[in-house]
Amino acid sequence: MVEEMRSSPRLDRVVILIYNPNIHPRKEYEIRKEENKRFCEELGIEFVDADYDADNWYARTKGMEFDPERGRRCTECFDMRMERTALYAHENGFHAIATTNATSRWKDAEQVNASGYRAAERYDGLKYWCQDWQSDEMTLRKYEISAEERFYKQEYCGCSYSLRDSNDWRKANGIPKIRIGGETAGLGDRYFSDPLADAAEESQDVVDEFFAQAKEIAAEAGTDVKKRKEAMKVYRDRRKNEKDDGVVNGLNNW
Repeated sequence: MVEEMRSSPRLDRVVILIYNPNIHPRKEYEIRKEENKRFCEELGIEFVDADYDADNWYARTKGMEFDPERGRRCTECFDMRMERTALYAHENGFHAIATTNATSRWKDAEQVNASGYRAAERYDGLKYWCQDWQSDEMTLRKYEISAEERFYKQEYCGCSYSLRDSNDWRKANGIPKIRIGGETAGLGDRYFSDPLADAAEESQDVVDEFFAQAKEIAAEAGTDVKKRKEAMKVYRDRRKNEKDDGVVNGLNNW
């Protein structure tokens, strides 16, 4: 996305703003922030570090603790972060905003874009830049850059509820829990290194299967923690758990 923006004749200035109060724990937040800062320094792009007001994020998502990925909680999370982005753009004379959330197939592009449009509509003259960032070409290029830069590979979306659910799923499938920081990941590589393999982990088939399972679990168990854990055991022997063959796809490439 940054490469595309820098090459666009429509833009004369690109600024990266990080506002991710959803990311938990703070250690994970700092790791991801530092990776953004490093990239900006290499490219000579201005970097804006917004507040880490996690208490505000928890207040806005109260009552949504057991919503599934792509549910109401994610909408609230996108809205909160895009609203802050739009405010900064308005206060500092920018005319367009975008979000890297739109580049990931693990995210619902329509859900992300809707938050972007709502945020931009708050201010006259501000637009949300919508583009198909999830195409095969864009996805592969994203991972080529990630491998070139040897970026840290996050193992879950970011919030404490995503961390909880991801670890519950891993436990039910006999997969090591997520590791925060360090040189070794809980599963797979700690840093991006193979663009083709990384792109395959985010293939549409892998993503669709993951969310189909998540939808089934939510429908069956709702907010009952015990029932949720029982429901996850159903997937112990499904394709994603191929650890006997040394292959486990699509679990740490958000």
